[in-house]
Amino acid sequence: MFSARRNRAAATFAAMALTGAVVLTGCSGSGESASGGGGEGGGEPVSLNFAFWGNDVRAAMYDEAIAAFNEEYPDIEVNVSFLGFPEFWEKRQIEATSGGLPDVMQFDYSYMRQYADNGLLLDLEPYLGEQIDTDPLSEQILGIGVVNDTTYGIATSTNAWTMFQNPKLLETVGAEPYEGGGTWEDYTEYVAGVTETAKAAGQEIYGGTDYTGRIQNFEIQLRAEGDALFTEDGEPGFDQERLQEFWEEGEALRNGGALPGQRIEEIYPLSGFDSALTTSELTWDNFGAGYLGNLGEEYTELTLTEPPVTVEGAKDLYVKPSMLHTIAATTEHPEEAATLLNFLVNSPEVGAAFGTNRGLPASETQLEGIELDGLDAQIRDYEESISDRLGDAPPVPIVGFGSIEEKFRQLGSDLGLGVITPEAAAEQFFQELDVILAQ
Repeated sequence: MFSARRNRAAATFAAMALTGAVVLTGCSGSGESASGGGGEGGGEPVSLNFAFWGNDVRAAMYDEAIAAFNEEYPDIEVNVSFLGFPEFWEKRQIEATSGGLPDVMQFDYSYMRQYADNGLLLDLEPYLGEQIDTDPLSEQILGIGVVNDTTYGIATSTNAWTMFQNPKLLETVGAEPYEGGGTWEDYTEYVAGVTETAKAAGQEIYGGTDYTGRIQNFEIQLRAEGDALFTEDGEPGFDQERLQEFWEEGEALRNGGALPGQRIEEIYPLSGFDSALTTSELTWDNFGAGYLGNLGEEYTELTLTEPPVTVEGAKDLYVKPSMLHTIAATTEHPEEAATLLNFLVNSPEVGAAFGTNRGLPASETQLEGIELDGLDAQIRDYEESISDRLGDAPPVPIVGFGSIEEKFRQLGSDLGLGVITPEAAAEQFFQELDVILAQ
């Protein structure tokens, strides 16, 4: 089973890499140089490589953003490539060993410490207030990209954990939406009820997926209990028994209520939600635009609902950077790379292109480029509605957190396929955790 998944991932990796390289290449032309961050000096044209994770919907948005960038900086050619999230980081790991990282990268918070500590990211301090305009960014936002007192990344946007629901699919099934909150047991029963209703009508539609396959759902349970995934000292805030208990919670869903694991494998890299197979999905609130793009014109509306509650009154949710932008330490054009980063973070044109696809913009000037209506307004309203549940964000993830998160996902997939028990999965996870923490 692992072999089949690796082969499929490799094939997807190659296909998407080719697609990204061919479809998304920024134009270049004669004009003022971007040297010094202001396009002055008449320097020679330069070429930058920019990489991001996402789908065709996000790719089209970046295409629009890079076109706007080239209107202002025609002497900076931007070669763009994209992959799915797991494949993106597989490729970055390979490039990190050879010194071949892209000049500018869309970056995930979970990898910040790992790449910064290994000297792979450019220190942005010399460019702050110069090529990178910091006035539209709050101190809290600027602090997100700081590791060991040095700025290595700039957050583009923020997001929060939510539950998306598909009203049209619920109408098709003849089921009511989940009201939000409630207990995890309430949600499990709800998922099973929607699935049963659809089955009785001869439809392959499910109320949701097994939520225990996502480490974020485990995290908000731990936070509600006063614990955390990892402490400030980088130690795990849970033991093997607690993890086994969490994965055992999902057995009711895996035994018939949720979208089957084998079906999830078949539709990959899409999820059950954006394949119109599930009516709900627990994830980050900036995923909505991508979901609508994948669902197609038939679906025009989604709703956002707060996740189930573990302990009433707990500050279990938090706002985090949905992504950051960083520059490789090996870039040959740091000023031009900083100019591109600044544009992607602060430009109103980029805000207009993306809406809330990357989350609510962290920059005031970029936010000005967005007309918050439809889904964008829903996301803003959702984050305001959960203010009572918002606590402090966790510390910058430990080195290796990306690998830990991926291992959690893989074991969740294996649980869904029925090839491992919760006890064995928890034991295997801690074996992997011990190895990563010992490095």
